[in-house]
Amino acid sequence: MKNRELLKAVLFVAAVSAGMVEAKDVRPNIVVVMADDMGWGDSGTYGHELIQTPNMDKLAAEGVKFMQCYSACGVCSPSRSAILTGRTPYRNGVWRHLSGNHEAHLRASEITYPELLKGLGYETCHVGKWHLLSKQQFNVPEYPQPGDHGYDYWMYSQNNAIPSHKNPNNFVRNGEPVGELKGYSAPLVADEAIHWLKDIHDRSKPFALSVWFHEPHKPIATDIQFSDLYKGHKNSTYMGNISQMDYALGQVMAALDEIGAAENTLIFFTSDNGPVKASGGTTGGLRGGKRSDHEGGIRVPGLARWPGHIEPGTISDVPVVGTDIFSTVLDIAGLPLPTDRTIDGVSMVPAFAGKPVDRKVPLFWRTHVSPAGDRVALRTGDWKLVGNDTMTKFQLFEIQKDWKEENDLSGQMPEKTEKMKQTLFKLWKDIETEGPNEWWEGERNKPGKGATLNY
Repeated sequence: MKNRELLKAVLFVAAVSAGMVEAKDVRPNIVVVMADDMGWGDSGTYGHELIQTPNMDKLAAEGVKFMQCYSACGVCSPSRSAILTGRTPYRNGVWRHLSGNHEAHLRASEITYPELLKGLGYETCHVGKWHLLSKQQFNVPEYPQPGDHGYDYWMYSQNNAIPSHKNPNNFVRNGEPVGELKGYSAPLVADEAIHWLKDIHDRSKPFALSVWFHEPHKPIATDIQFSDLYKGHKNSTYMGNISQMDYALGQVMAALDEIGAAENTLIFFTSDNGPVKASGGTTGGLRGGKRSDHEGGIRVPGLARWPGHIEPGTISDVPVVGTDIFSTVLDIAGLPLPTDRTIDGVSMVPAFAGKPVDRKVPLFWRTHVSPAGDRVALRTGDWKLVGNDTMTKFQLFEIQKDWKEENDLSGQMPEKTEKMKQTLFKLWKDIETEGPNEWWEGERNKPGKGATLNY
């Protein structure tokens, strides 16, 4: 812990010395909004013919819409950990979803962007789903809670809203159980964010706010005002659930306007992974869905607005990933990246204008519960390699031309396939060495698992 505090101090001093820290009154606010299990095709913004998402549309019209935005994993806990740390999930330790009881968690040794921003005088708040602890660790002081990862204020749930999005009863605020809340999850989460912005936050200070909605993760419950938008459609509850979440996004956006913060705020909207098709979700034609390392499991909505810095109505085809949010936030706040650990993400600021980013570490995914045939993936340039659970069989796709992943080119291009395989093996060895591999090694060697890579 002392070493981590020392590193944060060193980073701040370095920023000051380099003239990277801006004047206090112009430091940008940061708002990261995340849907849960929302597919790339689950909005009018990304082409759905029926689902109404006017606030996502507004973000896209006032900022940039990423056509190739990825989550860091095909399931939620790992992708969330990557957003906060800038490190691929196996490297930061949250290598699996934490729905049950498990030793994995976001370790205190990891450095998050809220922690670093606090060193610049930012106030920080998290509202909504957390899912970076397992059930037996949630709200237990012996394990790091949001306050230990840089948040001044938080109201969160361990995983899903229980018993559903309607009248959830499992929120905890700053360590104290809240009890049953009347209403629906996304608007309730938005209300808490707005309460913090208007009534608690010191408006003389910049802020970093995380708003992590539960919608449209099951068990789904939708206010009739939103499901009635699609009355008579067999998928009305799911589609209404997306509109319910979009409404809550709009409430947060309106609050930023009301307190005069919108003009100096970067707001980024995304999802933690692809959709559950059985629940009604859609990938917009992409192959696979939640848990898959094909595009449908990891390509997600990505919208950013930052007035004066992002040209309204920009459409960017530059591949970016949730892991990049960490580096992006530090970049625009004027902080250097930590140098004592590998940071996999890069600043996406060039991509805001459709320009390439300088990516040293290839895009990489490994989803422990994905179908056996697509449990690992690597992307370099326009090329994507998809491998099976034991990393012995591979598919090769030219994603820009074949975004539906219909034409496996591995047989036609063995040299290209082999080159990408070697890049993957080298990267995996590096990740495995740096991450807490005793967590996943222990699980794979349990009875019935076998000493294979089939987690």
